[in-house]
Amino acid sequence: MTTVHQEHAEHATHHHGPDCGHDAVPHGDHVDYVHDGHLHREHEGHWDECEPAGHAVHEGHEHVHHDECGHAQVRHGDHVDYLHDGHRHAEHGDHWDDH
Repeated sequence: MTTVHQEHAEHATHHHGPDCGHDAVPHGDHVDYVHDGHLHREHEGHWDECEPAGHAVHEGHEHVHHDECGHAQVRHGDHVDYLHDGHRHAEHGDHWDDH
């Protein structure tokens, strides 16, 4: 799965970090920050939108996420992602996608 490189140009005044008040989501070799329903990542002196390109089914994900499943929830656009084992999972039809 690849990530689209799309600079978030309007994000010049706020600097994310451990005390910024936004949820931090470890993502591979960097940290995404949840802000206004989307995810930002620092990249070479600016902030990028951090959204996956394509559709990646999380194979073998038998756990069903819900409000009381114990995994952190992150509002993401028009749905909720669940943080589980270092991944963001989103319900998609009859399966879970790996973000």
